[in-house]
Amino acid sequence: MLRFTHDAQQYPAVKPAELRKQDFDEIYAQFAAQEATRQSARCSQCGIPFCQVHCPLQNNIPDWLKLAAEGRFEEAYHLSAATNNFPEICGRICPQDKLCEGNCVIEKGFGSVTIGSIEKFLTETAFAKGWAKAAPPQADSGFSVGIIGAGPAGMAAADMLRREGHAVEIYDRYDRAGGLMMYGIPNFKLEKHVVQRRTELLKQRGVVFNHNIEIGRDISLQSLREKHQAVLIATGVYKAREIDVPEYHLPGVVPALDYLTTSNRNGLGDRVAAFDDGSLNAHGKKVVVIGGGDTAMDCVRTAIRQGAESVTCLYRRDKANMPGSQREVKNAEEEGVVFAWLSAPKAFIGTSKIEQIMVQRMHLGIMDSRGRQSVVENTGDTTTLPADMVIKALGYDADDLPSAFNEPSLQLSAQGTLAVNARFETSLSGVYAAGDIVRGASLVVWAIRDGRDAAAAIHSAFQSRLGKAA
Repeated sequence: MLRFTHDAQQYPAVKPAELRKQDFDEIYAQFAAQEATRQSARCSQCGIPFCQVHCPLQNNIPDWLKLAAEGRFEEAYHLSAATNNFPEICGRICPQDKLCEGNCVIEKGFGSVTIGSIEKFLTETAFAKGWAKAAPPQADSGFSVGIIGAGPAGMAAADMLRREGHAVEIYDRYDRAGGLMMYGIPNFKLEKHVVQRRTELLKQRGVVFNHNIEIGRDISLQSLREKHQAVLIATGVYKAREIDVPEYHLPGVVPALDYLTTSNRNGLGDRVAAFDDGSLNAHGKKVVVIGGGDTAMDCVRTAIRQGAESVTCLYRRDKANMPGSQREVKNAEEEGVVFAWLSAPKAFIGTSKIEQIMVQRMHLGIMDSRGRQSVVENTGDTTTLPADMVIKALGYDADDLPSAFNEPSLQLSAQGTLAVNARFETSLSGVYAAGDIVRGASLVVWAIRDGRDAAAAIHSAFQSRLGKAA
């Protein structure tokens, strides 16, 4: 180990910007075995592994890096998969620059270990070699769990519960599993066959998927409670945050998730009227995206690939204060996105559709209670931008689940998410919740962590029942 003193940091090859703008394929290649071994050996095996500490899943990163450095790839994969249900997905879409890699102790001066790329290499090698298998569950426990939502939290929980021998059925409103991994994240970050491949493993393990089912419309929450010994709500949050500016309702002003879902469905071969008629297609348009997170980066880079005439990202803070991955910002800049820093929408202008945005210039003020600088308007400093399409990427809030599920006794938190106790149980006995519907809009890796923890809580409750029965 300690090769960081001799070998420079290296990422897999990335397609040139002019080439990657022409399709939706993933932009990064994969390490060859020799490269993965060399980069793994750059790990310093430090006494306090800050990479692991700052991983929501507490992945045993130094241990599987050491195994990979020794060429023991199968063992490294199994160690990686022991704490992560979807390492091939996290290796692609986690903001490693803010989590594991950003906290690597050799980062300053030497460049961090390229953990995400090695994680992706290990898992892709495992699938190619047949190491990634649907391990048979333990003996049938006699317990059944219904999971609402086939996103990362629901699928991770299903995986863990099925391993314990519990029967698991997932109910999802979409026609494919994956949630935002399937319909929200573009192919150039996460190709859909990767999600579908993992879904097939869950099916082989015995997880049952029920698609095109909406709880409260097609089936009641009460009926699920009667059918299963436990129910886990893992729906995520999908309600787009609005912009409080004049004429925000003009045609051509669209939510980010509607836009991304339409693009992903088109890429999957679905016929989508909103794409075909151009209402959710950026081709030939002057596009403005409002927001500074990873969803905004997904939108600007999608618009580039759809052939937009121009793409501008408005963000009210500066580049250093963007919540999204700096790696994604760099990719977007290379692909031709123009960033308007310290800029916020003041009004949308148009008659029958959006034509312009009035932009208010901002500056950063004093720190707020969270240690983040406040944003202050520059009085009288405005300009206008032409726009044929405006995409709102301001984040998501929770839907009103008590009303949607016809269960008014479901209690909410002050943030409008589902309230749970320390065991992930809601105000309804035997009904649990995990992921964004509890935490609020967050990262896929946190949803996986919450799904695993909720599954452990449900399994513990089942064990307690067996103990009382005995």
